[in-house]
Amino acid sequence: MGHFLLRRVGQGVLVLWAAFTLSFLLLQVLPGDAVLIKFQNPDLGLSPAQIAEMRLAYGADTPLWQQYFHTLFAMLHGDFGFSIQAGVPVSEQLTSNLPDTLSLAVAGFALAVVLALLLATLANQRWLRPLSRWLHSVPALFISLPTFWLGIALIQLFSFQLRWVPVINPSPLQGLILPVLTVAVPISAPLAQILLRSIDEVQTLPFVAVARAKGASENRILWRHVMRNALLPALTVAGLLLGELIAGALITETVFGLGGIGQLTQQAVNNQDVAVLQAVVMISALGFVLINLLVDALMPLLDPRLHTLSGEAR
Repeated sequence: MGHFLLRRVGQGVLVLWAAFTLSFLLLQVLPGDAVLIKFQNPDLGLSPAQIAEMRLAYGADTPLWQQYFHTLFAMLHGDFGFSIQAGVPVSEQLTSNLPDTLSLAVAGFALAVVLALLLATLANQRWLRPLSRWLHSVPALFISLPTFWLGIALIQLFSFQLRWVPVINPSPLQGLILPVLTVAVPISAPLAQILLRSIDEVQTLPFVAVARAKGASENRILWRHVMRNALLPALTVAGLLLGELIAGALITETVFGLGGIGQLTQQAVNNQDVAVLQAVVMISALGFVLINLLVDALMPLLDPRLHTLSGEAR
């Protein structure tokens, strides 16, 4: 198990390095220049010589390979650079904006898990068998809903039509209700699809027939025997959905005008603030790697057979 996790950590480091390299190169070829966008404003009255000094101070004219290694080594030490537009270190912007995004993402993911479990449970209730086919089609509907459209539709329904959730000066809790729903619904769809398929497969296994022959109730069979085994594929998919969850959170923050990494990214794109964009990419990649490492560590605890398989592989 230790060798397996060590190998996964090594793969995670390679993923982070690849994400850094690709994002660095792509951001360098983007049209525009953050230094010129800020300092070539006629209202500032800066001369070409002064603008050239600014470019030199920010390292904008240094060779590309020097910028690459300087940025890489700085990030390894926790230094994300300096935001040209905001005039503050990028780490300060992340510190002030990241908690809002994390709270939205965590709450959205928790609600997505609840929705997926609820849908899978209802689809396997005997008294709802006539609706089983419709319940199995609900995830396909959820996954087809664009995040930005869903957010606008929820605002229109719950804020303007029903007037249940205010969008103007809401309380902190009220301000999270619709954004969390917007994030959770599309994420719950693939989780529910995998869970429903896994439940159908596990129910055909012999141990389920044995439990049913012993007189166990359907709910006991579902939660004690079937769900425990069916959760393993869903757990793997949950880790892979982190990237989509973060992307959905960024779009949702923009739709609802929330402070967070989404707003920070939007401003950085408008101003060509490369340092901020690079930091956002790396934070997202780091979160993706850490979540998948956590899933890899939890899988053998939930399925003891993986200990045997890892031992045979060695």
